[in-house]
Amino acid sequence: MKPAPAPRVPRPRTAPEAPATPGRRPPVGRGAGRRADRAVWRCLRHRSMRWWSAANLVSNAGTWMQLTVQNLLVLQLTGSAAATGLSLTVQAAPGLLLGLAGGAAVDAWPRKLTAAVSQAALGAVAFVTAALVAFDLLTMPLLMVLAAVTGLVATVDGPACALLGNDLVPAEDVPSSIALGSVVHSTGRLAGVALAGVAVAGLGDAAAYAANGLSFLFVTAVIPFLRLQPRAEAAGPEPVAVDPGRARDGLSFFMSRPRLVALTAITAVSAVFGRNYSLTLAVLVTGPLAGGAEEFGTVSTMLAAGGIAGAVLAGRMRRPSVRLVAALAAAGAVLQIAAGFSPDLLLLVVLVAPMAVVESMSDTAGTTVLQTDPPPHMRGRVLGVWRSVSTAWGLAGPPLLGLLMEWAGARGALVIGGLVIAGSIGAGALHQGRRVSRVVATGPLPAAGQAPVEELTPAA
Repeated sequence: MKPAPAPRVPRPRTAPEAPATPGRRPPVGRGAGRRADRAVWRCLRHRSMRWWSAANLVSNAGTWMQLTVQNLLVLQLTGSAAATGLSLTVQAAPGLLLGLAGGAAVDAWPRKLTAAVSQAALGAVAFVTAALVAFDLLTMPLLMVLAAVTGLVATVDGPACALLGNDLVPAEDVPSSIALGSVVHSTGRLAGVALAGVAVAGLGDAAAYAANGLSFLFVTAVIPFLRLQPRAEAAGPEPVAVDPGRARDGLSFFMSRPRLVALTAITAVSAVFGRNYSLTLAVLVTGPLAGGAEEFGTVSTMLAAGGIAGAVLAGRMRRPSVRLVAALAAAGAVLQIAAGFSPDLLLLVVLVAPMAVVESMSDTAGTTVLQTDPPPHMRGRVLGVWRSVSTAWGLAGPPLLGLLMEWAGARGALVIGGLVIAGSIGAGALHQGRRVSRVVATGPLPAAGQAPVEELTPAA
């Protein structure tokens, strides 16, 4: 007789293990996964993003080397500060006039190829300028032509490189990617300005242009080895001809998106009345607060440190909204008003750091909304529209603020500017709330092509 089989003891059921990432220890503990999802530099888990960030750091340093030397070079050629401003205006003009066409080109052409060709073209312009400077052949008309060509290429290069960086990471890591880009830009700016002096002292003005050309070639060499995310591969554009109709489609789409229109209004008001601190704070420190260059250097350092800290904090965001952008911009405006009333330099230094933090977070959140709200096939054109309008307020802002300072002084400009920003955001929020309440109260179904109720709210 066979013995009865032993009773089977059921094994405890456990959740399936997530596949481990090679070379990475899996998260431990209940909150580890959530912390990993909100890690500031989570975008750097992706190899392509690490290479792209390194290339951008080199490129930003080269660009700021060239810009630093270019302003000095114009002064040497003409002896006129107005000519320096004119060269910057000529370089910005294509972005104002041709931003729509540049964005349409980015949507029509393969992104990696577009970014690689535009970076190579910018490198070629830098090398030509270096040769002209080295052989003492550069004249002011030639410099203006080269500045215009640089601005023309940048109308395509700017949106192509911005969207390429986002295509290297999953959608939830895009805020981290944009925040990292802001830190890379700030670091590259500091390094480039410092290296410009070393290069010019040791090798002459041409060395800065040559170094910038090499930095563009480095980015060009990295791009073919970058791996796009599957969503970006699937949404990649087919090469087609760029026509004016496609550019107009981008403008129509932009104007039909309440989020984008609201973001534009918030950013424009903030940029004109609140972000030109190199002008307002310089006059405040050296005027009413009786400081000098050293004191303004301290304030500028706090602004830079606050900006980097704000970008780091913004990297923890996952899905920022226009409502968050508005709230941060309003908080920055309140701090700006307080800065306008600062009785001494110490309180001003204390205020500018958090002011820079919230405004950097607002900028990063706004950039994330701008680059992720449109569908993939429209993002280049949306960035093209943004380039045109942001160039417009970038050119108009300093003169308008200068007139306000002539009338109200540095303190008055800071206080009035902060009140305009906070008041505009408050009025916009009140109007939007009433509009949504009306729609909810009447309860109509959206017509074909009309945005649903949630589309009307800036927090969506």
